[in-house]
Amino acid sequence: MSADLLVPVRAETRRVKIAVAAAGISSFALLYAPQPVLPQLAEQYHLDPGSASLAVSVATGALAIAVLPLAALSELVGRRPVIIASVLASAVLGLLLPLAPAYPILLVLRALQGVAIAGFAGVGAAYLVERLGKTGVAAAVGAMVAGNSLGGMLGRLSAGFSASALGYHGALVVVGVVGSIFAVITAFSLPPSRREPRDKPAVGEQLRGVLAGVRSALSKPVLLAQYAVALLAMGAFVAMYNAAGFRLTSEPLDLSPAIASLVFLAYAMGSVSSATVGHLVNRFGRLRSAVLALAVTAAGILLTLPDSLPVVVLGFFVLTGGFFAAHAVANSWTAAEAPDDARGQASGTYMLMYYLGSSVGGTAGSVIFAHAGWTWLVVAAIAWLALAVGVVSATARS
Repeated sequence: MSADLLVPVRAETRRVKIAVAAAGISSFALLYAPQPVLPQLAEQYHLDPGSASLAVSVATGALAIAVLPLAALSELVGRRPVIIASVLASAVLGLLLPLAPAYPILLVLRALQGVAIAGFAGVGAAYLVERLGKTGVAAAVGAMVAGNSLGGMLGRLSAGFSASALGYHGALVVVGVVGSIFAVITAFSLPPSRREPRDKPAVGEQLRGVLAGVRSALSKPVLLAQYAVALLAMGAFVAMYNAAGFRLTSEPLDLSPAIASLVFLAYAMGSVSSATVGHLVNRFGRLRSAVLALAVTAAGILLTLPDSLPVVVLGFFVLTGGFFAAHAVANSWTAAEAPDDARGQASGTYMLMYYLGSSVGGTAGSVIFAHAGWTWLVVAAIAWLALAVGVVSATARS
């Protein structure tokens, strides 16, 4: 390729990465905004940690249910319309969320927001492959995941720091505004995906093609292994963060909510590790990179055991960097190995398992913490990661 052609190609790639990073920031700032204010929600509505964690788990559970149907819809109407509708609808719901007059209504709005966010979560990786090609997809997906982790950090920090002065209602308003700004950036900057032109078949034929794609997405063992990594690793990760606010704001650490929310600065490590994961894969291969990332995540979880604030904070930095690297490897592995006629379905299935892990694992972890304490939460999270390592290792070598 000549130097004259490289400049517009690089400019276009940069534009795509900016757009999907903005979508990730918006979506994940909104998705996890209630997490740092779970103790305040529990106090306001007289809830235990498991019930309070539903403010997160309901949204991620709804996302898990909706992600595959919306990924299939993107096969019919295109990736870009689904992504744009996703970020704008989730931003509007984010602005409505603080107006909820009671906890059950808040949960209903959170479920609707999870469905909206599923549009971007389910087709983002497939969009990148179609727009940029399979070459360099790991780096492109890494940029998207970096936006996701940055959004998660911004949303949590914004909510955590504003909760003391504005209450959890005001905290959710702040995050809603942040999410809306980045949603608008995505809407104006995201170019259409590049799909091969073809005669549009009848609706019945399209639906049969979508269902055939689902079967293809569930037929390759290497893809099934990535779905397992998404389920188990995300479950462990969200379980740790759902319980973090309760542990940091109670004895013996006894931090204020604003100071406790600083633990979400650890998401910066997620941005770094996911953005550089392409180099890791190129050097060590996918399997070794996945196992290494999961092992680092487990090591970080172990570091949170002592009742020492510096060590606990270090543990969250390590586990966050490891988790987002593992997610970027598994997500890009899924996109690269998916059949051409099932790319959207494979991406959607991966994200279904990812958010099912967030919903089920996050709630289960909160229940374990509430009834058995932090040590048993750590044991459970490491067991889930060990199972993920076993599945991906056995499948990749078979």
